[in-house]
Amino acid sequence: MDSTQLLKGVLDTAVLAVLNRGNTYGYGLVRQLREAGLEEVGDASVYGTLRRLFGGGYLTSEIVPSEEGPARKYYGLNASGRDMLESSSKNWCEFAGVMNRLLEEEEA
Repeated sequence: MDSTQLLKGVLDTAVLAVLNRGNTYGYGLVRQLREAGLEEVGDASVYGTLRRLFGGGYLTSEIVPSEEGPARKYYGLNASGRDMLESSSKNWCEFAGVMNRLLEEEEA
């Protein structure tokens, strides 16, 4: 199965989960997602997700000067973003539970 389709369905939740750990900039977020095991995540997908979530009112942003180059735009969760993460996490856990039950029935 092509895992990129699964990734599209959970990228919002994954981005929110990383930001729940603390504010970060776009490429830092990409690196954290890849280090967590989402190696196929594309830069453009993450940046598009950040723009959409920010535009939807779920994120904060601030420009922070960098000693290593140009200033970076850091993103963080606001109250709406935390609410969205809680809701989508609950939905994901329920979905994963259903899939686990279906797969267990298949093995029996």
